[in-house]
Amino acid sequence: MNFATYIKDLGRGAENPGDLSEQDAHDLFGAMLDGGVPDLELGAILIALRVKSESLPELLGFYSALSERLFRLRAPAGKAKPIIFPSYNGARHQPNLLPLLALLLQRFGVPVLIHGPLTGNGRIATAYILRELGVMPCASLAQAQEALDKGAIAFVPTAVLAPGLTDLLSLRARLGVRSSAHSIAKLIDPFESETLRIVSVSHPPYLDMMREFLLATNAHALLLRSTEGEPFANPKRRPKIEYFKDASAQVLFEAEAGPVKSIPTLPAAIDAPTTAAWIKGALSGQAPVPLPIVNQLACCLYASGYTTDMNQAKAIVAVETGSLAAA
Repeated sequence: MNFATYIKDLGRGAENPGDLSEQDAHDLFGAMLDGGVPDLELGAILIALRVKSESLPELLGFYSALSERLFRLRAPAGKAKPIIFPSYNGARHQPNLLPLLALLLQRFGVPVLIHGPLTGNGRIATAYILRELGVMPCASLAQAQEALDKGAIAFVPTAVLAPGLTDLLSLRARLGVRSSAHSIAKLIDPFESETLRIVSVSHPPYLDMMREFLLATNAHALLLRSTEGEPFANPKRRPKIEYFKDASAQVLFEAEAGPVKSIPTLPAAIDAPTTAAWIKGALSGQAPVPLPIVNQLACCLYASGYTTDMNQAKAIVAVETGSLAAA
């Protein structure tokens, strides 16, 4: 494989980018995942992709290469499809409330898989908060399968599902910037049957790209703007939440516009112990669940097949969380 040719095509700059074909992207990313690209060339490729951003054919090729190398899980029995949350950023300024959404879904018996790193690289990783809540990482596929079958939340480190991807993600510390590996990580689906993926990104151009990808792949997913890179609705202002199924998209909630009407009660600090203690209080009714999280919960119940009616999903979560405004 002539890596110089790929670098020449990709490295034309943001003004005149050279996009790879889907097949070339598949072959190149496969070599990257397998550790077959020398360090110098690998760094050049990742930076070139970072500068120009991935095209849709490239994203499709990267995804197919990763899918061929993923270790697989079986969906547990039940009417609701497993929900997959990628967690790769952690909290920097706002509390990370992804564990709250996951635990609310667990109450309804919806299978939940969260995948991501074990460390936050200076941020408050989901793994830290889950540990405070008694949810430990699964060290193997067998442990992950057991957790899912028992109705527990399965937090699965990326290395358990895709070791090669973990190696690429780890290069962020050396390169100083995110790479295409982070974009692909948000799309991981290790299950053998249909699931619901929660896909979130921070920047509007990436939202457009993910929308194209989900439509092109007939994906079953919810798409929203992330909260500091994490796939839960901003508790201060709900983003637009779109539902993708059978190559079509439906807006389940529009983004909130105008002045913020009220600031929800949130953890006093973003550290893991404080956030976990607040989540426990919210689950026991001591603190109200922020309405955008309630709205996303309803979307998850509807899109996962827990209920076939969105209005019913809204009513169910309104009763469960005591948020009458959600109905």
